Amino acid sequence: MNLVHEDERLDDLQCKGYQLIQKPEGFCFGVDAVLLSDFVKIKPGQNVLDLCTGSGVIPILLAAKTSAGHLTGLELQEDYADMATRSVRYNHLEDKIDILCGDVKEGKKLFQPASIQVEKVNPPNMTDNHGLKNVYEPKTIARHEVALSLEDVISLASYVLPESGNFFMIHKPFRLAEIFCRMREYHIEPKRMRLIHPYVDKEPTMVMIQGTKGGRQRITVEAPLIVYSEPQVYSEEIHRIYGK
Repeated sequence: MNLVHEDERLDDLQCKGYQLIQKPEGFCFGVDAVLLSDFVKIKPGQNVLDLCTGSGVIPILLAAKTSAGHLTGLELQEDYADMATRSVRYNHLEDKIDILCGDVKEGKKLFQPASIQVEKVNPPNMTDNHGLKNVYEPKTIARHEVALSLEDVISLASYVLPESGNFFMIHKPFRLAEIFCRMREYHIEPKRMRLIHPYVDKEPTMVMIQGTKGGRQRITVEAPLIVYSEPQVYSEEIHRIYGK
């Protein structure tokens, strides 16, 4: 069986030789997925749930970089869930990673309460009123909150995480106030934050956040992450994260 279809390509993840199947005309993973996989902290043996897993890039990266117990990716769109499943098979990670096709809104029917130690998500981060929507529906679903909301994501995190379980997310800085309010509403205390700037003198375009269910009130703001040292030249830290 050919795991890579004619309209797809194999991308080298530059990590343990793992490859990822992607559809060039579809929604392909970006630097945000790679940065989040570096930001996440996982203890050996912990089970991890990746919401909005898309092509499955983050579970595969985390399988390479961490000693996680088992990783599960949840994806709404059937074709992307199928593509992610084939990437898992291509890399012989079937014993380490499961890909489920399902809706975050129905997550409480798919998972047991307090059954996952780490949840992470790179969710759609534009509301219905922000940004231009791509006419290609999978891209719209991946970028805009048309199929789920921020509250859906955080509500499920609160359900699947036990006390002291950790939640990781990458999002847009302009929604920080809403993010923190929602996290506290569902008893997930913001504990760690890092802003991502395209250049040292430009405002941040992304933010990575760690929250702990039932955690105490104290947040650590880490040094900014700068993506480019000059136009088209990645910073030394980005090279480190990419393993170059």
